[in-house]
Amino acid sequence: MGSAIVKELLSAGHEVVGLVRSDEAAAKLAAAGAIVYRGNLDDVESVKQGAVDCDAVIHTAFNHNFANFKENCESDRRIIDALGSALAGSDRPLVVTSGIGLLSGKGDVVTENDQPFVSADVMPRVASEEATRAVAAKGVHAYIVRLPPTVHGEGDHGFVPMIISMAKEKGESAYIGEGNNLWPAVHRFDAAVLYRLIIEQQPEQQVFHAVAEQGIPFKQIAEKIGEGLHLPVVSKTGDEAAAHFTWFSHFAAMDCKASAALTNNVLGWEPKQVGLLVDIVEGGYFD
Repeated sequence: MGSAIVKELLSAGHEVVGLVRSDEAAAKLAAAGAIVYRGNLDDVESVKQGAVDCDAVIHTAFNHNFANFKENCESDRRIIDALGSALAGSDRPLVVTSGIGLLSGKGDVVTENDQPFVSADVMPRVASEEATRAVAAKGVHAYIVRLPPTVHGEGDHGFVPMIISMAKEKGESAYIGEGNNLWPAVHRFDAAVLYRLIIEQQPEQQVFHAVAEQGIPFKQIAEKIGEGLHLPVVSKTGDEAAAHFTWFSHFAAMDCKASAALTNNVLGWEPKQVGLLVDIVEGGYFD
């Protein structure tokens, strides 16, 4: 999301300062027209200092190393607390990124008013929302943007490329059971507009859903991947599903139809990019 947000903010006339840790990232950021700020998520003080002079802060970085998942979630809590400290006592907004998957299993269509039904002790990723609400309680203008399981488009390094890689490795594109579990989706350029609208409008509502498509059956995603790779599409259950998806099994089974009605109404946000199934076929995922 970071690069898409930078592009969106710059095109709207904002000055952007971007936190980077590598020379490669610094070169790309500078080429885009943004100001480079050197730092990393392991150095909380550097992150805090980078935010001190900014009119708004958008936090999208997260370490997705699932081998140290709980530790990374608690690190994100510390980062959000530090950013909140940098913005405390001002009207400068902080926008934090979370996931709609935290609400998976509720059964109904989840909305912006829903909250995770367990704490970070049970579901570590909830730490980011807990931290955001904590800094908001201290007077920081803090917002939460929940992203769906797939934020697609050119440059996607998320779940769809992972599923494609698994299909290539196993020689078949798979789904679990009947494959009727629903994944909401959004194009990264549409999501970037949402972040911009939040910092420009600073509405009273604090939680927003970056959802363009409420829920796509996972079977349809698997079918498009099978079509693109010219591989058979198969259903997996039990041990076979676990063997195919391994650590990703939880996500492959995620069922979380989500609404963005409040987001649309409050911000006037209107997704305009292509949908996920079209993007899988036409968006260069198999190049």
